[in-house]
Amino acid sequence: MKTRRKFLKTAATGIIGAGFYINSNAGNSSSFLQEYTELDKILAQPVLKKELFSEPVIIDKLELLRYQNNFICRVISKQGAVGISVSNNMQMVSLYPIFLNRLQPFFIGKNAVELEKLLEEVYVFQSNYKLQGLALWIPQATIEFAILDMLGKIAGVPMGKLIGEIHHKNIAVYQANNYRGLSAEESIKRIVEHVEKSQAKAVKFKIGGRMSKNADYPQGRTEKLIPLVRKTFGNEMTIYADSNGSYDVKEAIRIGKMLEEYKVDFYEEPVPFDWYEETKQVADALKIPIAGGEQEPGMHNFRWLIQNNALQIVQPDIFYFGGMIRSMKVARMAASKGMDCVPHISGSGLGYLYMMHFVSAIANAGPFHEFKGFNSEIPLECPTSDLKSNNGVVKVPTGPGLGVELDVDFIRKHKPVKL
Repeated sequence: MKTRRKFLKTAATGIIGAGFYINSNAGNSSSFLQEYTELDKILAQPVLKKELFSEPVIIDKLELLRYQNNFICRVISKQGAVGISVSNNMQMVSLYPIFLNRLQPFFIGKNAVELEKLLEEVYVFQSNYKLQGLALWIPQATIEFAILDMLGKIAGVPMGKLIGEIHHKNIAVYQANNYRGLSAEESIKRIVEHVEKSQAKAVKFKIGGRMSKNADYPQGRTEKLIPLVRKTFGNEMTIYADSNGSYDVKEAIRIGKMLEEYKVDFYEEPVPFDWYEETKQVADALKIPIAGGEQEPGMHNFRWLIQNNALQIVQPDIFYFGGMIRSMKVARMAASKGMDCVPHISGSGLGYLYMMHFVSAIANAGPFHEFKGFNSEIPLECPTSDLKSNNGVVKVPTGPGLGVELDVDFIRKHKPVKL
């Protein structure tokens, strides 16, 4: 029985949905709050290891640089320390005004050692909370990663060591892919090609049509592909399925039963991501673990999903959710309930590197983590890892900060972004 099978469903509470649950406790708010006491204690615990720093690190400059559609954030302290991050470029093309107008001014002159507190304060600054979601969190994560790179270089430790202990020096990957629009036969051909290159011992394939209200893409693909994936890779391969919110509850359960029949190891986003009650309905009806959280913007929404066992595997996207510090709080909540954390990778740039550092520091990391290939468009050197999938395993960089150095000439091509 694979590791994923450990996610046995807890006894049903008989309560479906946050709204009904809250209303049922309207006359006894203390009882309701007690349900979350353990998780709230976890949320109150600090993440960033301030004790690694003996003096303040004052931010003197915070820049957003652009070359074509690549965005670099550079932070410089008054003492001359430098940190760099590469943003989620696919989204920053649209979001850079939020970076410049709503976030950048706040951080100038602040003590980077207080980063965790600053992230709470910038949320309120200029009413930024009104932008909560991908629009705010991607620029914020971009800044956080640059500051963590700088702090890691000052302390002489990798990013993961700033937010936790190093639990995983090597990360086994699952081969991610998206061949919606192709037939089941053509999809499996391409999936096999990618698995052969990465040598991954796990694979995730797409089902449904993506937020498609039960429509397949093309019609009939999913029901052909589910048995074909298992037949192709055999019983030893760990297999995950992702519907990207394609179904309503009834259809999600029907497809889930099929996934169970072919021993698929988790079922990601069976219904639209913000259908919280419906996600729990699907989880309660199936034995296969339900994974989700890629699109989730709210800490308290994760809190509800975890407490109510609507998810059995949490998948915060460290760009979409605003950085490693916020995501670590989600991982800790999940760990308290015996759940794995399998973070999602989004966008282009160096997302895979930030994911690796984050995974290295979480005790409840899943057995396999998302792999979409390495970005060869950004020239860099990493003295502590070849950044390759060797027999399905990638070594996490151990150098300070991000553990890589971007090519100086490449950085010089980038110019300050202006409105």
